[in-house]
Amino acid sequence: MIVAIIPARGGSKNIPKKNIINLGGFPLIAYSIAAAKLSKKINRVMVDTDNEEIADISKKFGAEIPYLRPKEFATDFSTDFDFMNHSIGWFQENKKEIPDYIVHLRPTTPLREPCRIDEAIEKIISNKKATSLRSGYEIRESPHKLFGIKKDFFTGLFPQDKRPEYWNLPRQAFPPVYQPDGYVDIIIPKFVIKNQKLHGTKILAYKSPDTGELDKFEDLKFIEFNLQKNNWEIYQYLKNNF
Repeated sequence: MIVAIIPARGGSKNIPKKNIINLGGFPLIAYSIAAAKLSKKINRVMVDTDNEEIADISKKFGAEIPYLRPKEFATDFSTDFDFMNHSIGWFQENKKEIPDYIVHLRPTTPLREPCRIDEAIEKIISNKKATSLRSGYEIRESPHKLFGIKKDFFTGLFPQDKRPEYWNLPRQAFPPVYQPDGYVDIIIPKFVIKNQKLHGTKILAYKSPDTGELDKFEDLKFIEFNLQKNNWEIYQYLKNNF
């Protein structure tokens, strides 16, 4: 069994009600629900929230809300492990079984192609050494070219790199680096139960496109532009069904 879990707590400091903010005429969370429902590999689509309003909206777009997240796992300091471990425990207690895989879809990365979700699922199923899968997009600048400040002076972050002024070398002199994003993460519940860790050390890499993540109001402009610029299957699904 493969279950999608979309986490959406009610509290949001930078953007009030961020998970249900309007995007193209639909609440933000609807896009992640649509992507999961259009996946050919996902069997159940659940929203994990502590908020009744988010729960009601999520139900309208076809997600299951089998429980409300306990408040102690919905604070500003709560971790992904907290709510995911609680969810796995709910399956153990109420269903007497656990999913083979949990597809973790953050609503703050709303623009996804369902076929890419399926591609990521196929990738982790075929790799038995993996303890999890995470997505990320390649970023332009290597951290080798960044500085810290020590006693009012810029200082390189990689003193073990003995090349003179390595921070001035061209970008091509460094290996590519990736920014983890919310496009698709995949958790293996059996691993989480056994090790009390979410991802482990064998994190399978899935290279995702940078479609935009909503953290600040300014991010919404880029996401809205991307939504209108491309012919998104999830957007057509929402317009045709809701």
